[in-house]
Amino acid sequence: MKRIITKDGSVTFHNDRFDENYHSLSGAAEEAFKKYAGSSEIALRAEKGKISILDVCFGLGYNTAAALDMIWAANPDCKVFVVGLEDDTVIMKKIRGLNPPMRSYRLIKKLVHSHYYYDDRRVKMKILIGDARKTLPKLAEKFDLVFHDPFSPNKCPELWAEEFFSELRKHINPGGIMTTYSCARKARENMKKAGFAVADGPCVGRRAPSTVAIPLE
Repeated sequence: MKRIITKDGSVTFHNDRFDENYHSLSGAAEEAFKKYAGSSEIALRAEKGKISILDVCFGLGYNTAAALDMIWAANPDCKVFVVGLEDDTVIMKKIRGLNPPMRSYRLIKKLVHSHYYYDDRRVKMKILIGDARKTLPKLAEKFDLVFHDPFSPNKCPELWAEEFFSELRKHINPGGIMTTYSCARKARENMKKAGFAVADGPCVGRRAPSTVAIPLE
């Protein structure tokens, strides 16, 4: 698995199976802060004192770490619950050797060290290992934020299908939001068919925007 330094100095890797990088080469950390945590009104949500996050395709944990940084910058006492879905334990082993510009990344390391479960005063996190199409339906919880970060629709179409988005929608609280890096036409069509309203998210590292999806009532 090739290690790559992105333009903001943070590390990503190349996945040989899908022949894609895990993050944008313009900046892996920047992508997490701007496309995911930063496009989900996270500071306003943190003021309520409690946030739940579903991180689909957890990978190196950058999206969750960025979210924790932004949540606690807005409200240091906010309680956070995170569930990550990931089927590749090889990429998660890389977490221990990384030091991205995120204060909360030390907690991601503790999560991996403690066999994918971590619980302290402010945050409870767990990772479910396996195909997300099988692990997601087993969840009883609903979430305020969903970070949808699989490989591209061309390489991993099953996680951009209407069926998967329909299952995701079942796990989002009223007023919740889903953020993802892709604005592919087919992906957005499938989101709409699954009951989401879609809008452009920030452009980071390319001209095309990311996507913000909100479940319709």
